[in-house]
Amino acid sequence: MSNDGVNQGRRRFLTGATCVVGAAGVVGAAVPFVGSWNPSAKAKAAGAPVKASIAKIEPGQMVTVEWRGKPVYIVRRTKEVLDGLGGHDEMFRDPSSQQSKQPAYVDGVHRAIPGKEEYLVLVGLCTHLGCAPMFRPDVGAQDLGGDKWYGGFFCPCHGSKFDLAGRVFTGVPAPTNLEVPPYSYESDSVIVIGVDQEGA
Repeated sequence: MSNDGVNQGRRRFLTGATCVVGAAGVVGAAVPFVGSWNPSAKAKAAGAPVKASIAKIEPGQMVTVEWRGKPVYIVRRTKEVLDGLGGHDEMFRDPSSQQSKQPAYVDGVHRAIPGKEEYLVLVGLCTHLGCAPMFRPDVGAQDLGGDKWYGGFFCPCHGSKFDLAGRVFTGVPAPTNLEVPPYSYESDSVIVIGVDQEGA
């Protein structure tokens, strides 16, 4: 009788211990499995918004930040540049940006948020084959058209040219204007790339 009691106790202990170890194994296997459904830190970073300080950008200067693995150009344009963006429509393939990729809240000529036209935000990849165009703000550059060059971007790979609104010139390989990514202003000195402007 006492021998049966010991065996029953031992049996209950071993059954309980086996259940606990089995449950721990199931949890141990489930945690990484369920965790694999969540995006990795790299994936989160690839799609995450990026903040860029514009406080120290001088008029006429450009800075480059990275967003989703792409270069994003931020240019602070002078009043003279902004005044010169109107007209010359015959020089551009899409002067009002009707066929180009940009948020709806961006003006088609200045290609910036109305009231904040001083700052131009563009994805720095040529719309031809994805090369990175060079910033060429020098007005009248002889190698880019002389008196018909008011400053802009030049892609040395295949010769595509864009003005200081990212609008593509006619007669070059690039089919559309440079892309304007979604962006917004966190403050007067911080732009958030990857987040649409509120009220847009």
